[in-house]
Amino acid sequence: MLVFGHAGLPVVVFPTSGGRFFEFEDRGLIGALSGKIDAGRLQVFCVDSVDNESWYNKQVSPRWRIARHVQYEEYLLNEVVPLIRQKNADPHLVSLGCSFGGYHAVNIALRHPDIFSGFLSMSGAFDLTNFLQGYYDQDCYFNLPTHCLPNLSDPGSSSVTRATSTCLPPAGTTSALARTRTSTAS
Repeated sequence: MLVFGHAGLPVVVFPTSGGRFFEFEDRGLIGALSGKIDAGRLQVFCVDSVDNESWYNKQVSPRWRIARHVQYEEYLLNEVVPLIRQKNADPHLVSLGCSFGGYHAVNIALRHPDIFSGFLSMSGAFDLTNFLQGYYDQDCYFNLPTHCLPNLSDPGSSSVTRATSTCLPPAGTTSALARTRTSTAS
């Protein structure tokens, strides 16, 4: 994991399909955010991916793929998030990703709105049934947003009943760094 910045809105960055933790920096995105990072308005945590061991691993059964994904999420929740909280007192936490990283950003934020206050997904894929070759169980259901979200009709059944968004302004603008809007579903 790479960490950029000393304070500010903490953002967990997921790499693209099969990408690595250094991808966000290598593609110039850390440089593009350097003003906000250096000013202590943004702190970026670039995590590694296990997509080649999970979703993209055609050498193992679909059950193993989803199980490996669940292990990855447990690592993020039990090791990465506590580290972020230790380094950064900001009560917000945003997930961000492009492509398959966009899936991860949305999935973890929707599954854990008690931890993540926002997300940004750029060209994320959300129905991953083609990776499962017909296999389907509870872990699949709860990690496929297009499957579980439409069934959230009972507000008491899940804390994923609120819509949260975080917007980072374009480079060079003078608008606020982040704007979070939360509304309760009815």
